[in-house]
Amino acid sequence: MFSDKDIKQIKSKGITLDAVNGQLSRLKNGMTFSNLVAAATIGKGIDSYDDNEVKEFIELFEAKQKDLSIVKFVPASGAATRMFKFLFQFLQNFNPSKGSVEVYAESRNDALIALFVKELEKFPFYKEVISKIKRENIDFDSLSKDEKYLQFVKTMLDAKGLNYSFLPKGLLPFHKYGEDVKTAFEEHLFESSLYASSNGKANLHFTVSKNHQLYFSNELGRIQEAMEEKTNISFNVSFSYQNEATETVALTSDNDVFRKEDGSILFRPAGHGALIENLNTLDNDIIFIKNIDNIVVSNKNIEVSNYKKLLAGVLVEAQDKVFEYLNKLDAGNLVDTDFKVMALFLKYRLNVPIVADFEEYSDKEKTAYLKDKLNKPIRVCGMVKNQGEPGGGPFWVKDEKGNISLQIVEFAQINFSKKNQQGIVYKATHFNPTDLVCGVKDYKGKKFDLSNFIDAEAAFITTKTQNGVDIDALELPGLWNGSMAYWNSIFVEVPLETFNPVKTVNDLLKPVHQVS
Repeated sequence: MFSDKDIKQIKSKGITLDAVNGQLSRLKNGMTFSNLVAAATIGKGIDSYDDNEVKEFIELFEAKQKDLSIVKFVPASGAATRMFKFLFQFLQNFNPSKGSVEVYAESRNDALIALFVKELEKFPFYKEVISKIKRENIDFDSLSKDEKYLQFVKTMLDAKGLNYSFLPKGLLPFHKYGEDVKTAFEEHLFESSLYASSNGKANLHFTVSKNHQLYFSNELGRIQEAMEEKTNISFNVSFSYQNEATETVALTSDNDVFRKEDGSILFRPAGHGALIENLNTLDNDIIFIKNIDNIVVSNKNIEVSNYKKLLAGVLVEAQDKVFEYLNKLDAGNLVDTDFKVMALFLKYRLNVPIVADFEEYSDKEKTAYLKDKLNKPIRVCGMVKNQGEPGGGPFWVKDEKGNISLQIVEFAQINFSKKNQQGIVYKATHFNPTDLVCGVKDYKGKKFDLSNFIDAEAAFITTKTQNGVDIDALELPGLWNGSMAYWNSIFVEVPLETFNPVKTVNDLLKPVHQVS
């Protein structure tokens, strides 16, 4: 199937021919759907804590914080293009000589553009766009109201203007404090000072695209000194790219490898699951994971950040107990009660079902079994009540060997043609807003190799459009889905207020993104 030129291209990316053939096989044979057993709900896979318990977990984390190496991991490679989808449509279809913006919005049932123009001056980038228009010697004041709207959007998005659609979300103006405008990137630095710092130092790691790193580095240079002075925290910021060797091929509807116009193979980024490699390079005790666009204005962030401390406190408590038990198992001389206590901890704290005949095992077999189950990375994931937002949901899932475990499952992994699977999804009460705290070191202080805990079968196939052609694209197991399938998982209910993504530019008008 592959020419010498193809093989050269494949190898230049650091990908083996076997790996590409494996991708093709998976695309042609179809994906393996998750086998849902039940939705995880409060008391059945999701823990919920009262105010006093929350306070205790926060205090536990704060007491340990100075002894921990902490990093905040922020996936930030996505371009902002999708935020402006309705504005691109507006640029393409609106003609001020044929009617007003209001008429356009009504005729197309476009509530987004109606809200955008109504609240235009509330956007954090309003003054920057107006200044850019005036610098371009456009006689803005002589334009009609509708012509002004059109010029405003054009200046925002056009390559000759501010080119916002080229920028990653992290470098867009997100919040406005009087005359001071801050990017999401800057707000993440501030937020890390609230919960992800230790001994006066905050480590942050952003995954970015190669095209954008210089822009991020420039922004860091612009803000770092003032931010360190404001927070009395020293910031250590690092960046990485999605490894080219994780990219995947795609198939046409005829099951042929999709190629570019020059005949070369199209390789696509394989989704956020590829970032497990980036995560695997971090050698810290605790890793907070949060998406770049899920960030609120500073005066609302202190309360939101307390829930990050809650998750970290839950992790620290569980991890301390895991380490204690593993050291006891190493030391030996355990009695039957010790094994029972550890098995109960596994079942009720780490949500790991115990084999039915565990009690019949010899002490040696019990020790080996418990060590195997306990000695894994741990993730504590925030879960918010489902309000119809898209996102992975918490479910009990059975694998091919019959093992049941807690997983975060994307809709793309669910076979909705099966009624029993549909029924389980409809009973789901929560979803994961990409709110995780991870413990990636073992009881001897050695970092786990996270590549050993991935379920390769959890890759999924999505239909995309490339140059007007439908293609089947392969995505690696999601970072918090199949890439963490064999971790131990604790799910904790957190308030909906902790989830404030910016999916469209109009989300910046929500109260959590506006300084009141």
